[in-house]
Amino acid sequence: MTDMHTELAAADRVDVLGIHVSVTNLDHTIGTFARWIDGDERQLVCVADMNALLHARADERLTEVYNTAGLTVPDGMPLVWAGKKAGFERMDRVAGPDLLERVMAEAADRGWTQYFYGGAEGVAEELGDTFQERHPALKVVGAECPPYRPLTETEDAEVMARMNAARPDIVWVGLGAPKQERWMADHRDRLNASILIGVGAAFDFHTGRLDRAPLWMQRAGLEWSYRLYKEPKRLWRRYLLGIPRFGLGIMRRPPRPL
Repeated sequence: MTDMHTELAAADRVDVLGIHVSVTNLDHTIGTFARWIDGDERQLVCVADMNALLHARADERLTEVYNTAGLTVPDGMPLVWAGKKAGFERMDRVAGPDLLERVMAEAADRGWTQYFYGGAEGVAEELGDTFQERHPALKVVGAECPPYRPLTETEDAEVMARMNAARPDIVWVGLGAPKQERWMADHRDRLNASILIGVGAAFDFHTGRLDRAPLWMQRAGLEWSYRLYKEPKRLWRRYLLGIPRFGLGIMRRPPRPL
């Protein structure tokens, strides 16, 4: 693997509507993960698309979570375009499903251990099985799906104990934004894993519950339209109201380097 830290600064960020999005790409993100794990650091990672960013800018606590995360990666071409507009030409999309797949391949090589937390009943376990079939050397040390209701203090403590006993290097959180970001912020100090990362619907993409847009649509920034076509009742408000809000916000507050 090429270490992209020589080409992209580790701490560069761009202000997009008040959210500090990391100037990164897939290789750079993987290199950062390796540095954190090798150094026994304890970081959280936010995977931000336009919808997540709009949620975050409307919530002071979420803004803090995104702006203080070890990385807030651009999962969505509008955020990449915003970064390029601010002068960061090497910035590129780090989509949650792509990052998950890439890390699994790297983890199988490096021996990094994984824990999957979230999704509908049985999804986390299926995800672990799916990746172990693709990468036989991969070490999955735990997988579980919490109930949709809030956990009791006892239940939550039991989850923390299970995760720490399993000793994962990376905990993948699939609770959906912004729930997963709040969960990571609340539990970061209680977990020994080097990395907590929220990847939303990536669990469902990799277990076949959702299918992704064709590659040309992803590259053109049109993946949202494919998802809207697939799930109009659930997603129409997110995109048909969110896109104008995002565009107007960018006009009023152009992206800028930090």
